Amino acid sequence: MRIDSVHRRAQAALASYRDAEGFVFRALRIPQDVPMLHRWFTQERAAFWLMQDKTEDEVREAYQALMDSGTATAYIGLHEGRPAFLAECYDPAHDRIRSFYEVRPGDLGMHIFVGPSDVRIRGFTRAAFHALMRFMFAHLGAERIVVEPDATNQKIHALNRSAGFVYDRDVVFTEKIASLAFCTRRDFEQATAATLEEIHP
Repeated sequence: MRIDSVHRRAQAALASYRDAEGFVFRALRIPQDVPMLHRWFTQERAAFWLMQDKTEDEVREAYQALMDSGTATAYIGLHEGRPAFLAECYDPAHDRIRSFYEVRPGDLGMHIFVGPSDVRIRGFTRAAFHALMRFMFAHLGAERIVVEPDATNQKIHALNRSAGFVYDRDVVFTEKIASLAFCTRRDFEQATAATLEEIHP
C-alpha cells in the first residue's frame, strides 16, 4: 500500500524560522556548512553518529545526497546566531525503518546532533530537542515523529522520554540495535505541559 509522504521542505532555504524560545532553523547549506559538520562529527562525543572516520568530502557527498533525495532534509538550528545543532527530518515510508513497523500517513522521522559549545548552558540540549519537535509539528506537518536511536545511547533515550516518546521495541539494523519509539503531537504537549498553539500563536 502506498503511503502519501508527509515530508515537505520548510521554506527555510528562503527564510529562516524563529522559534518562540529563540532558536532559528534554516536549511543546511552545502558546501558552506560542511567543514563545520566534519569538525563536529570527528569528535569523540559523536560516536553514535557513525561518521567519525569520514573525510570532509565524504560528509559533503552524504549530505548532498540527503538534500537531493526529495524525501529528507537537513536543517541547522542556531542559538544566539551560532550554529548549535544539526537535524535530519525524513519520510519513513522511503527509509529502511519502514521494514520494522507499519508507516502511517503523517509520520516523520528525525535525527539530531547537538554540536560542541565553548559555553555550557544548563538544559540546552533538552531545549534544542524540544524546539526541533515544535518545528516538526508546526512547520513540517508531522502528525507523529519516529526515532530509532542506538539502544545503548542512554542520553538520547532520556531526551526522547522528556519529549513524550513512547518506546515500542528494539530492532536490528546492520550497524546497531535500534530502539523504535514514537511521539504524537498530543504525547509531546502532555510531556512538556504546553500546547503548540500557546508556543506558536
